[in-house]
Amino acid sequence: MSTFAAEIITRQAMKTFITTVLFSLAAATAMAQEAKTETATEQKTEAKPTMNIHGTIRSKYELQTEEGEHRFEVRNARVNIDGSLSPIIYYKAEIDLCDEGKIKMLDAYTRLKPWQTMQFTIGQMRVPFTIDAHRSPHQQYFANRSFIAKQVGNVRDVGAALGYTFNVGFPIVLEAGLFNGSGLTNQKDFWTKNVNFSAKAQLLMPHGFNLTLSTQKIKPDNTDVMMYDAGAYWHQNGWHVEAEYLYKHYADNAFKAVHAFDSFVSYDIKVKKGLVKYVTPLVRYDYMSDHSDGTRYLDGKANPEGKLIVNDYQRSRLASGIPLNLKKPFVSDIRLNYEKYFYRNGGIAHRSERDKIVVEFMTRF
Repeated sequence: MSTFAAEIITRQAMKTFITTVLFSLAAATAMAQEAKTETATEQKTEAKPTMNIHGTIRSKYELQTEEGEHRFEVRNARVNIDGSLSPIIYYKAEIDLCDEGKIKMLDAYTRLKPWQTMQFTIGQMRVPFTIDAHRSPHQQYFANRSFIAKQVGNVRDVGAALGYTFNVGFPIVLEAGLFNGSGLTNQKDFWTKNVNFSAKAQLLMPHGFNLTLSTQKIKPDNTDVMMYDAGAYWHQNGWHVEAEYLYKHYADNAFKAVHAFDSFVSYDIKVKKGLVKYVTPLVRYDYMSDHSDGTRYLDGKANPEGKLIVNDYQRSRLASGIPLNLKKPFVSDIRLNYEKYFYRNGGIAHRSERDKIVVEFMTRF
């Protein structure tokens, strides 16, 4: 893709973002006018503050079938507090006490919902982008995330976002926001002149169909990166069928464009007796081309004098499994997976990205 074409696409994405914001503001104005006509008895009364405490623990055992190496790992130990101070003011704070052995602050935001159809969020949050990257660990179907969610997509950032929901016979959810564009970095000394954004539209169609379109602009270092994602799924009668594609473009041809694809199918089988409540056979195929994280490197270390390099080599993966749900799905699961990796000639595999058997225990409380 030429630089000129990339600039046109960027302008179009910005126009879409601005249109979404203006549309949401117009809707807010109309609803405000309706609110003025309500009588005093119909207005909202102050509700008592609420607070909820949740957590997710993922502990697993992995065996690499070719190397013969194995390990135990606590992948996540997340705790979050959320709630409301009034019918309008909401909040959330989430921390991971063991994200592959590291402590990370994940979410920290305030959300205002002046109307049921509109919300404004400011702080650190999941950006409105992709389907799979937006799933919390307890909502994952597989023990390990797809390439789109783990390597290629940008999951969290700091900024402000506006969301608006309307109905055209089925709900449509629009979300758009401005963000730092650098991910979870040291925020104290981070300043930028760039406009980095993310926007997402979800069409929640009848009979369990969902169509999601999203775009995002980030700047991890000195190169603008544009991403475009399209995905769809069908969820009904125990079946879940999903496919998603992501295209990632680096400005000034700093790195070759990245393509990533993810697709899977699963089916819930209810067990009438015993400890296991549901058995969910599933299979997934995902792919990614050579990928750069957008940071310049020199001699293997981040360095402004360096250039973008391949951080993740092209590969595809076939994963299958039989998660055992000890309660209802996504509450207490034992995820049994096998992953088979396929690298192109010359591709270097990360130590944790090789053929393996995974047994993971996930508990949501």
